[in-house]
Amino acid sequence: MIRKLTMLLLLLITINSYAQEDAWVYLSDKPNTSAALSNPISILTQKAIDRKQNHGIAIDARDVPVYETYIADLKSQTGITVLAKSKWFNAVHVRGTETDISALSSLPYVDNIDFANNSLDALSRSSAIDNKNDIEDENILFTYGNTQNQVEMINADDLHLDDFTGEGITIAVMDSGFPNVNTMGAFQRLRDNGDLLDGYDFVNRNADVYANTASSHGTRVLSTMAAFVQDEFVGTAPDASYYLFLTEDVGNENPVEESYWVEAAERADSLGVDMINSSLGYRVFDNSNYDYTPADMNGQVAFITKGASMAAEKGILVVVSAGNSGASTWQTVSAPADSPDVLSIGGVNENGNYVSFSSQGGAAQVGYQKPDVVARGGSAFVIDENNTITQNNGTSFSGPILCGGIASLWQAIPDVSPTQIMDLVRQSASQFATPDDLLGYGIPDLALARTLGLEQTSIEDFSFYPNPVKDELNFNRPVDTNNFEISIYNQLGQQVEGIVISLETNHLNVSALASGIYLMKVSSQQNTRTLKFIKQ
Repeated sequence: MIRKLTMLLLLLITINSYAQEDAWVYLSDKPNTSAALSNPISILTQKAIDRKQNHGIAIDARDVPVYETYIADLKSQTGITVLAKSKWFNAVHVRGTETDISALSSLPYVDNIDFANNSLDALSRSSAIDNKNDIEDENILFTYGNTQNQVEMINADDLHLDDFTGEGITIAVMDSGFPNVNTMGAFQRLRDNGDLLDGYDFVNRNADVYANTASSHGTRVLSTMAAFVQDEFVGTAPDASYYLFLTEDVGNENPVEESYWVEAAERADSLGVDMINSSLGYRVFDNSNYDYTPADMNGQVAFITKGASMAAEKGILVVVSAGNSGASTWQTVSAPADSPDVLSIGGVNENGNYVSFSSQGGAAQVGYQKPDVVARGGSAFVIDENNTITQNNGTSFSGPILCGGIASLWQAIPDVSPTQIMDLVRQSASQFATPDDLLGYGIPDLALARTLGLEQTSIEDFSFYPNPVKDELNFNRPVDTNNFEISIYNQLGQQVEGIVISLETNHLNVSALASGIYLMKVSSQQNTRTLKFIKQ
């Protein structure tokens, strides 16, 4: 009898052990992410931080531990044993019966459950698919696919990880045609979110901006910022809002197109847009009497250039492509990229090297640098009017790639001005201290620009603009501070200027300084800070 009872107990234990299942429980979020990322030493050793910095690897949400409150709650659930956890996947490995594990799906913080036994996954995977769209809305964890290089090159992906994807920023796109944007799948997310706002065809004077199929250039341009194809393509500002304005007549090249552009800029201003993106440039026309010369690209001659400068004066951040004349006899930027008040974008290839077609700075731009910065324009990934992912060359695409990235940046630091945003983008760029006529100030690091911007907007900090400066520095002061003492030193450490900035003084004339790099020591009763600026 004892032997039979022992065998029965062993059988029951064996059956019970086989009834136990293993599974990965994927969690929906990490509520501790913001606090952890603001203090990385709390989640990583200094050695790990140094290694990431040395290799240019961002510290992101994947470095944040799984939320311990969730783990503790899982441990308290009936029949559940927690065996392991993964911060990279934000998942917890559990063991229990199929019934007990499946019951975890009702918990508000559980995203989906993946059983080690694949035959048990049908129900849980179905639930995960049902909730997929909601999850995507809550967590910005994009798989960039084809666009990974052009997004990561300017560090826009770091902004996206922190949910800065252009939300709340409105961009007016001036171009030559937007066929199928209102129907094609790559812009379905944009339409579903209500971010495709309106449009107007200034050439044909009608509101159907999609009807003109003579060119798909605008569709491709827009895709670099706004398109989304799951796991294959993500624009640099997928959650910004867009107005589409057709201002280019592809059948003719006439100065009236400059006027269309200015009309569109005026409408954009009236609609309250934050940014203008334009990949159009003007230099020669069908009637050669209307042609500009390279010497005219001085920021003061072309009508469209003056219009772009006015748009900037009205508080719009204008981002334009430098042009594709780098290998031609024209060589320099075209209008309106010659305006000193706009951000002009040149092109590089996937390795960050200058591409020969990208228009260069020239002798006409006296006292200011063109192009300002660069992004990928060589074999950039775009989506055409047939909803096909393809590759195109041109600063037509480096411009909007960066424009979208800047929209995401501006969402992250909304209190800075357009002028300050442009300065931050330049300051973050790879060759800020040694600009040239090929790459300007280089490839921006938008994550760094955000850090610089947060420093500037702190109430305890003092900031200034523009940087680089030609004639006059303007100051932003903390509201609770009366006076600052400012000392300026050259690279040899010699003091060249010393002043006291009072409430009545918000600027400093530096036109007498020689061109070069200077250090500015700013002292108040609260603290002292040293900043760097470039005198052009």
